[in-house]
Amino acid sequence: KARKDYLALAKCRKRGAKKIRKAIKKQLQYIRRDLGYISNLLKNNGVVLSESDVYLLDILETVYSQQQNMFVSNTHRIENRIVSISQPYIRPIVRGKAKSPVEFGAKLDLSVDETGMCRIEKLSFDAYNESAVLKTALENYKKSTGHYPERVLADQIYRNRDNIAFCSSLGIRLSGKKLGRPKKDADSKAEKKIAYQDNTDRIEVERKFSLAKRKFGLGLLLTKREDTTKASIVLSIIAMNIDRIAAMLLRLIQFLLNFELSYGLRRCS
Repeated sequence: KARKDYLALAKCRKRGAKKIRKAIKKQLQYIRRDLGYISNLLKNNGVVLSESDVYLLDILETVYSQQQNMFVSNTHRIENRIVSISQPYIRPIVRGKAKSPVEFGAKLDLSVDETGMCRIEKLSFDAYNESAVLKTALENYKKSTGHYPERVLADQIYRNRDNIAFCSSLGIRLSGKKLGRPKKDADSKAEKKIAYQDNTDRIEVERKFSLAKRKFGLGLLLTKREDTTKASIVLSIIAMNIDRIAAMLLRLIQFLLNFELSYGLRRCS
């Protein structure tokens, strides 16, 4: 009966707000009835659930509670909303893209140093503001190298007043357009050249994301648990760094072989 009521709405071409609300109310009543049956079996009939079933039941009760609260308050937003029963840790992340305005999955900040090595600065399934990660990324860079970078090539979202002031206090140049209204006078050729070069060099970060998805499995995650999903993402970045180190070693060996060969030919001549 619940399936029949759902299909009556799903196959309907014109779905008014009242019709949708009425269908949601019916489904919530069905779920409340079934949860009552399960609760009665657990209390009065001595039914014992396995650990996995207890975890699943807890998720289902949370989903019902969230949907009921949204129905009563007549809203579509709630904190820590569960959108997947099999993966309850996933949260909807609004991206604003034409193809997919809302995305689901892990969100990570990736930094690339001057040698092409990548480091995950933050990894989370919750939506967060990326601009807050910049300071942590700079401190991590200093811990690994002993000094701050000369320039930071970041997306425009990182360029807020707080981050600009922080970078200026450390003598770091933060790339991107200046805040506020554009100046009446056009930028000088030198400024345009620097901005163009920064924008060109920043493509390296986007290229790393593309490379990780195409070659190192970042775009094909088949894990279901939160910890295994995070582990798969980290291993993908580690594999990409190892590939980078191997390429650097091969170039070094090739250079040494060419140098030794040319030096040996000179001695013979």
